[in-house]
Amino acid sequence: MRILGIDPGYAIVGYGIIDYNSNHFSVVDYGAITTKAHTPFEQRLSSIYCGMTQLISTYKPDAMSIEKLFFNTNTTTAIDVAQARGVIVLSAAQGGLDIAEYTPLQVKQSVVGYGRAEKKQVQEMTRLMLNLKAVPKPDDTADALALAICHAHSAGSMLGRIKVNGG
Repeated sequence: MRILGIDPGYAIVGYGIIDYNSNHFSVVDYGAITTKAHTPFEQRLSSIYCGMTQLISTYKPDAMSIEKLFFNTNTTTAIDVAQARGVIVLSAAQGGLDIAEYTPLQVKQSVVGYGRAEKKQVQEMTRLMLNLKAVPKPDDTADALALAICHAHSAGSMLGRIKVNGG
């Protein structure tokens, strides 16, 4: 299974693409789609959409794992991130990907085994699980890879149940 993990944003969209087969991870690619400050917002959304469709076309993932949004005190930023997230989800839906959403708590639980883990713990465990020399930068990229790992664990366990029940 090829999984595209996405940490949504409108300045930086972190992405991580992994292959997951028989409880084994292999990194395909990771990085970030970035947009420049002071660019009209609709152009930023267009850049994100084009970047996402290019990733999907190039790597042909089976699924996309994306972080669920939570709202804090800055509602203006949250609304802008939500708009960017909508463009990201649209590109995945148009690309025929299965889309899964996970909370930060679910990602931490899946990667570290503890839902209240610190960000640095998640990043280091992601690095170890994927056999990377260093924690990917920017942080959004490491978060995207953690989201892909979370989906691999979740989808793997669901596939295992289907196989057991069906066989």
